[in-house]
Amino acid sequence: MRISVPKELKNHEDRVALTPAGVHDLSGAGHQVTVESGAGVESGFTDATYEAAGAKIVENQGALWEDAELVVKVKEPTPAEYQFLRPDLTIFAYLHLAADPELARVLMESRTTAISYETVETDSGELPLLAPMSEVAGRLGVQVGAYHLMKPVGGPGVLMG
Repeated sequence: MRISVPKELKNHEDRVALTPAGVHDLSGAGHQVTVESGAGVESGFTDATYEAAGAKIVENQGALWEDAELVVKVKEPTPAEYQFLRPDLTIFAYLHLAADPELARVLMESRTTAISYETVETDSGELPLLAPMSEVAGRLGVQVGAYHLMKPVGGPGVLMG
């Protein structure tokens, strides 16, 4: 399979959908993995690290999407990426379609197969791809709450608890 990992375009999204270890495993299994140049920089992964793991690095976002059978992203496609959606493409990402009816419409019209991380279930009904994100959000919520209680940012100046 030809798998592509684009650089995330969503504002403040610094994650990358596939680590070099993932590239190594997929390449070792015979898949062709292409990573957009700079896709992993904000997560601490250089292009050279991806290349050493077996990825091909490309500069051109259009070529990256055009060559892909499967695009793996963190977040949903942005309007700038809608032009790349097509019937013979599968995309795997957090999609949150209930909050974005326009994206749902675009995906249906493009006939792209879209698999949403947050809907992947085990046989027992667990959500293995959503659970770690929920854990991070739960822990971060306390930290953000504490920050907003501080007087210098407009809070009442009280400690948590």
